[in-house]
Amino acid sequence: MMDRAYQEFEKRQQDRGISLNGIKEKLKMLQIETPSWGYSDQGTRFRTFKQPGAARTVDERLQDAAKVNEVTGLCPSVAIHIPWDKVDDYSQLSNRAASLGITIGAVNPNLFQDDDYMLGSVCNHDSRVRSKAVAHLIECVDVARAVKSRDISLWFADGTNYPGQADLRRRKGYMEEALAEMYRSMDPHMRMLIEYKFFEPAFYHTDLADWGMAYQLAHKLGPQAEVLVDTGHHAQGTNVEHIVAYLLDERRLGGFHFNARKYADDDLIVGSMNPYELFLIFHQILSAERDQAHPLVQENARNIAYMIDQSHNIEPKIPAMIRSVLNVQYQYAKALLVNWDFLAEAQDRGDVLAAEAVVREAFEQDPTPLLHAVREEMGIAPNPMKAYLESGYAEKLLQLR
Repeated sequence: MMDRAYQEFEKRQQDRGISLNGIKEKLKMLQIETPSWGYSDQGTRFRTFKQPGAARTVDERLQDAAKVNEVTGLCPSVAIHIPWDKVDDYSQLSNRAASLGITIGAVNPNLFQDDDYMLGSVCNHDSRVRSKAVAHLIECVDVARAVKSRDISLWFADGTNYPGQADLRRRKGYMEEALAEMYRSMDPHMRMLIEYKFFEPAFYHTDLADWGMAYQLAHKLGPQAEVLVDTGHHAQGTNVEHIVAYLLDERRLGGFHFNARKYADDDLIVGSMNPYELFLIFHQILSAERDQAHPLVQENARNIAYMIDQSHNIEPKIPAMIRSVLNVQYQYAKALLVNWDFLAEAQDRGDVLAAEAVVREAFEQDPTPLLHAVREEMGIAPNPMKAYLESGYAEKLLQLR
């Protein structure tokens, strides 16, 4: 039945002028990093609801991440958060991950939970607090070195709640000084991924409020600094795919924190609110990958870190993570089905409706038969969620935890 479904899907794509040659291989190469913190209890500032079987230790978080990779074939690395995942021996942590068939991915410093950081971390008016924050950043570089990680992912809660609370330009200088010191401590292969957020937890201003500020800071620091786009960190109505295209053209798009939002930074399951936006993000990335006239843009597009970052407040942790990962894969598969020749022709003749139709038609395809075929070739169950639910892993966790 599935073979027939795939054959019918392949025929439909051929009728659209799409060859599946190479598309399967690109799907097999897709990698999506999951976050260790997504497997533990977490919530909103109102309440954290305890989930039965949720991971309590870094080792349990690694086990759960390995299970998600096992059933999806998409998640060979797990991001860690320091000090949430702090251990005495990071080489041992790296070896433990390897024994589970995964690796340690991005290292995320925590600069928002200590009482000292109430008025900011690297932008704090108190030099003692700033020094403490910089020391933690450099500590995380050392952690990345120990676990052989390429990326250190930075998000700052720094900001103010009221006009006049602080000198905004002085705080900008503090931020630049802190990240420059961290940058100098990095190894040549490492990348600093600078994330931005236009509000929350600060409500009057945040010190890195948008992609332009993050880009300018990365540009000042040097080629090892790039921008990280969190899909929930924008004002309503922001054209995120335009930001993606711009950063690609500047060769400064380092990675994504994928989640979904309805109103603010809701950290919902990826693709649950605006799947078209996710599709259009991949459309811009794949367009850049095809740009043979600009090899540096192509290189940037091929070296983006795709990471999940969300808060499973009311959802069971592992199924929610699987759903997010599969939603990313689903939209990526649809973006691979754009007829680029037809699109270029329509754009060149200024045919607005035809160009829009080419993109929308790809979005309206159902790539499920294609994904089933790819998973079977990878030795993965065609339906990863079903495979997980039938594996008995969740029941085992209830007994062990």
